[in-house]
Amino acid sequence: SLPLLPLADSMKLPPLFAFVFSLCVCQVITGGHYDVDCYVEDPLGNVIYRETKKQYDSFTYRTEVKGVYQFCFSNEFSTFSHKTVYFDFQVGDEPPILPDMGNKVTALTQMESACVTIHEALKTVIDSQTHYRLREAQDRARAEDLNSRVSYWSIGETIALFVVSFSQVLLLKSFFTEKRSAHRAVHS
Repeated sequence: SLPLLPLADSMKLPPLFAFVFSLCVCQVITGGHYDVDCYVEDPLGNVIYRETKKQYDSFTYRTEVKGVYQFCFSNEFSTFSHKTVYFDFQVGDEPPILPDMGNKVTALTQMESACVTIHEALKTVIDSQTHYRLREAQDRARAEDLNSRVSYWSIGETIALFVVSFSQVLLLKSFFTEKRSAHRAVHS
């Protein structure tokens, strides 16, 4: 995850080779309205991808030019809110799970087929766990914010309760105390 300060932007990626598929997933975890601007530029300065005020997004792109691609998050529209953004950037194809799998053109054995099925299932589990961890982080931040607001409200109510109690005690005490200067004037 990446902390993003108010009115901040920009981040550069390492050089990418030409004709490589890349996948980018980003999600705002905490801050403001949970939205952020995002754009990607190629080494020539062409904007490949641009989205504004997105909470979650993913896109796949095939690079055309070798060089440094700029991957930018922008929090310019938010003057007060500090945001945390999770992003996952995967470059290139996944290597085969079996060493000879890329070279073979024959059918897979039952064991190899089972390995591929298990591998695909585990990738799905990893994606689900990442999703649940992000949701948990988002919900934890929301709960901590709510907890601090409830604490401040409770402190305010406690202070108000003491002020009102003290005022009532003074008021009731004034009803039952004798006023000595008025009492002396009547007896004289």
